[in-house]
Amino acid sequence: MEQLPKSLEEAIAEAMVATQAALEDGYTRLQVELVFPELRMMPIAQQFLSAFEDRGSRLRVFFPDAGAAALARRDWGDKDYAIRGMGELKAKIQPDEELFIFIEPSSVEVGQLEELCTEAGDRPVVLLNPRLEDIATIGIGYAGRQLRERFLSQFDSCYYLQPTDGAAISRSYPSSWRVWLEREEGEYELIAEEPRKPVGEALNQLLLQATGGGESEAAQPSAMKRPGLLSGLQQFLRALSQ
Repeated sequence: MEQLPKSLEEAIAEAMVATQAALEDGYTRLQVELVFPELRMMPIAQQFLSAFEDRGSRLRVFFPDAGAAALARRDWGDKDYAIRGMGELKAKIQPDEELFIFIEPSSVEVGQLEELCTEAGDRPVVLLNPRLEDIATIGIGYAGRQLRERFLSQFDSCYYLQPTDGAAISRSYPSSWRVWLEREEGEYELIAEEPRKPVGEALNQLLLQATGGGESEAAQPSAMKRPGLLSGLQQFLRALSQ
């Protein structure tokens, strides 16, 4: 029986397996997203990277800036792979490196990120919890947004998990996108499988169909804003943070 992960560690483990499977199938531009508020990325990144440490110096890990990279080097101890900030002079990609993982790159670094991906060529790149769609932090105009959208279109989602009010959206390669509805306290039922990520009205309609919602409910700003569902979201977040 299909189930959502019960802890953050379990979700990260699923993400590791999904990413490895996608890499083995030849994907070279991948995204991994755990969409929860106030996540501490350093321990998440450390656990996620453990799946790829056997690559040794053929792995390269990038943080958005030199400070975050220095913090990782200090806290994680000696590693066989290089850990750099994207703007560092030592960030230049080396010929013998085979896999590049970027930890939480934001819209601010999209130019640097694209340059490094161009240097990587056909070697695989993984973005762990990218924040490239945060328009508020870009501070650039139409041309910059076009750059970001064109760049993002190159990437496939191999793992995604986001709880919403009384529901959740997930994807774990090679499975399709899945929508879950909270039926009982902390228990989620799979209600839909989609070839593409359901968002906005498409997501609302799937939830309405599963709950038997009518026209009056569909007219609300969000079909998920029903009494009691927020408590389910909070319980789900607490469970994933244990």
